[in-house]
Amino acid sequence: MLRATFEVESRVEATHWWFVARRELFAREIARAGIPLSARVLDIGTSTGTNLRMLKDLGFRDVTGLDATEEAIRFCAEKGLGTVRQGDVCRMPFADGSFDLVLATDIIEHVDDDLQALKEIARVLAPSGQALITVPAFSSLWGLQDDVAMHKRRYRLGELVARVTSAGLRPGCSYYFNYILFAPIWLARQLIRLLRIRLNSENELNSPLINRVLLWIFRLDVATARRVSPSFGVSALVVAERPR
Repeated sequence: MLRATFEVESRVEATHWWFVARRELFAREIARAGIPLSARVLDIGTSTGTNLRMLKDLGFRDVTGLDATEEAIRFCAEKGLGTVRQGDVCRMPFADGSFDLVLATDIIEHVDDDLQALKEIARVLAPSGQALITVPAFSSLWGLQDDVAMHKRRYRLGELVARVTSAGLRPGCSYYFNYILFAPIWLARQLIRLLRIRLNSENELNSPLINRVLLWIFRLDVATARRVSPSFGVSALVVAERPR
């Protein structure tokens, strides 16, 4: 990401509706998977530490972060969020079978070879280890945040599941989320483009009132998305296992 985008995310991720409710969703999926707090956990693409914050709050004791950028590592260190190593998701500096849980949330859309990144995730997972993978969904939602975050693509859920399978992982549950706000986000991105609004990040479009309202809506969304299994959403999620 651009440096200014990192700075915005670092400033808001602890309280911004998007990050707060996403952490709640991920925590729920980790609990469903029955991952013990003693598990060896890898967070790929830590950015400014949103998942590391969640893992710390949940009580996980053996957590490693990986990010390609020095800025991300610096932000995580300043927040006291644990060890983050610098490295490439397509060539990770870890031995085979090093982790019981891998989080790869909004990372594989950043790389040219997403299949290689997923194969690396499979490689570093222990047998029966779990991977929680999310990506931005639907090309029609391409907007400012994709540009400033330097995304290569957005996905359909079936496409993501097929990639995960091709990488040697066994998909379990999969679904779209952030479906309630799909239309408003689509419209907002069209207006940003039409009006040529200049921002370092869409996360700057917020206020205390907006944050409270959108947090309530997004919490309802993430609490129901797995059960509703909507046919669309701003993001797609897959939980997958490395076969024995």
